[in-house]
Amino acid sequence: MHNYKELEIWKMSVAYCPKVYKATERFPEKERFGLISQLNRAVVSIPSNIAEGSAKSSDKHFLIFLENALGSCFEIETQLLVSFELGFLPQHDYDALSSEILIIIKRINNFMNFLSKNL
Repeated sequence: MHNYKELEIWKMSVAYCPKVYKATERFPEKERFGLISQLNRAVVSIPSNIAEGSAKSSDKHFLIFLENALGSCFEIETQLLVSFELGFLPQHDYDALSSEILIIIKRINNFMNFLSKNL
């Protein structure tokens, strides 16, 4: 088992959550149950899956939860683009949030590769 609180990918993904929440606060009210809800749920899903997976009895099982976290990252990446295209996100917010999610994706992938080599 891994202590999720010591994992950089967990720390980074927790720190990313309020950034997305703050960005969605400026979205139109009509998106409350649309993109706002989807983005906020997806961003919380990343550290949640990492934490839950860290409690599993093997790295093989942990990898499944890391894949789920990675899926949420790709979901966020897509939703950020849609939000930008709809004019809900200004360019600088889109660029900053997109850059950061790409770093998180890369780090999760690297950690998955590390765990896979040890199976």
